Amino acid sequence: MADTIILLTEEPVQRTDAERVLALHEGEELTYRVLVPADTERNVLAEVVDRLSLFHLREALDAVRAGDPDPEAARAQASAVLEATVASLRGHGRSAEGELTGDDPLPALAAAVTAHGAREVVVVTRPRALEDTFHRDWASRAREELGVPVLHVYGGTAFLG
Repeated sequence: MADTIILLTEEPVQRTDAERVLALHEGEELTYRVLVPADTERNVLAEVVDRLSLFHLREALDAVRAGDPDPEAARAQASAVLEATVASLRGHGRSAEGELTGDDPLPALAAAVTAHGAREVVVVTRPRALEDTFHRDWASRAREELGVPVLHVYGGTAFLG
């Protein structure tokens, strides 16, 4: 039976990011379990600070104007992210399955690590200034709680968190 790697992501893991993640275990037969949170709640202040820290002024203003996300739209978006990520991993010849989680993915992540005997977790997110600075991001929290190696990759970049 193949070892399992849990991949927690908030955005589609497309070609470049998938190649970076898969290169970590090149030549190994692994199964990937993808978790995507349906973000039906969001912290507007944190999002504005994140956007401003990256000098994305227009996106910061859009975050203020957007208000709370529609739960159905959030689940639909999360489903699309899940489908794209699983398809990308399978497109590289890897075994991949996935599921949606609640707003806070840590309980589902802990359950998946236990249920699948995962040997490692890979978290793919956008940079988040407040959460990353104060180590309240998913990867930092997972490192504190899970007892398995956790790698934090910033999607679309070559940076690690």
